[in-house]
Amino acid sequence: MNKLLFFALGTMLWSTSTVLAQSEGLTSSPYSLYGLGVINQASIGRTNGMGYSGIGLRSETEINNLNPANFALTPPNSFFYDIGIIGKYNSYSNSINEETKSTVNFSNLSLAFRIAERLGAGIALTPYSDVGYSLVGVNTNIEGSEESFESNINGIGGLSDFKLNLGYGLTDYLRLGASFSVLFGNIEEEEYFYLDSSAFSAEEDTNYSGGRFGLGMQLDLGKKVTLGSTVQFPTSLKGSLRRSVVKSIDGVEITVEDEESDSVDDFKLPLEFGLGLSAKILKSFTLNADYKKNFWDNTEQEEHLGVYQDQDIYAMGLEFVRNPTSYKYAQRIRYRAGFNYDTGYLNINNTKIEGYNITAGIGVPIGRGNNSMLNLSYSYGASGQIQNVLVKENYHTLTLNFSLEDLWFKKRVIN
Repeated sequence: MNKLLFFALGTMLWSTSTVLAQSEGLTSSPYSLYGLGVINQASIGRTNGMGYSGIGLRSETEINNLNPANFALTPPNSFFYDIGIIGKYNSYSNSINEETKSTVNFSNLSLAFRIAERLGAGIALTPYSDVGYSLVGVNTNIEGSEESFESNINGIGGLSDFKLNLGYGLTDYLRLGASFSVLFGNIEEEEYFYLDSSAFSAEEDTNYSGGRFGLGMQLDLGKKVTLGSTVQFPTSLKGSLRRSVVKSIDGVEITVEDEESDSVDDFKLPLEFGLGLSAKILKSFTLNADYKKNFWDNTEQEEHLGVYQDQDIYAMGLEFVRNPTSYKYAQRIRYRAGFNYDTGYLNINNTKIEGYNITAGIGVPIGRGNNSMLNLSYSYGASGQIQNVLVKENYHTLTLNFSLEDLWFKKRVIN
């Protein structure tokens, strides 16, 4: 009964987070104006404090959502949960002014469990992309005249990723995995302006949905080193658009347009390849190094002011724990640090929107006799630059993950 109540609570928390995401938005980045918005790099629990690295990380005590092959290591009778909360403080600046904004929301709901010998599975619901921008005083010329008008544009929304992971151990040293994602969500944009004695409001609601397939592998090179790789195959997300235009004259609203349209183009996601290495050093340290290549050039997509180009992501992470099985509480605490550099996938005015993150984290054990952990991670990052129409973005991110283990179907030794 306690398990069912816990699962119901987690589901309720995620439902609440979805409502909050639709009303407030998970980002306020001006670069979320393009495409599907800002693509999420944050993962689950442990890896957030390690530079978002972990493709080769061998983890038997927590969920590693970065490589489906790792789910083969889920212990018998163990059921893992991970519920996350994320807060972000952003500051933006250009050649004219500077502004700040902060957001808080739930970040993920994830499960992992054993199916059979050498076979494990996981389910995760995470944000894939976030949209939350506001443009004030956009100047537009009136067609056929020399006059112009100013409008305000707001955008909100994003896509969610519902993913099923399967991992199977071919041998004690080689694990293979597969993942299937259902991506879905909507992006709402509202533009309003005044012209003479009239007011105009235009709303566009674009819905995207589609599936995506991926593979993963982990190979233990001895007892201390693990090599991992992942691939996400290209796919196209189907889009549908609903547009509504309302005109107001002397307080009287007139609907100019309100219709469904299928004219929106499909959005293409690229082939993504990842390679990772994880090594245990001096008994107490774990070092991760990841490289990812996303082949955006092959999608041949363009925006109004930019084009999509191939993206490279480099990530490194380090974790220290003195003795994870010690009876002394202080020796079981985990300390983490990492770095992540992203060359970006969007080129605006011949300038790539690159960024980086410096991360730190701590894992605090919860109780004794299980692998439950409270993971707290901090990240400082920056992207873009002050040049022409570009904006420099600096942000502080704080994530809190309840990474919990429940033991199922375990026989009692003493009645």
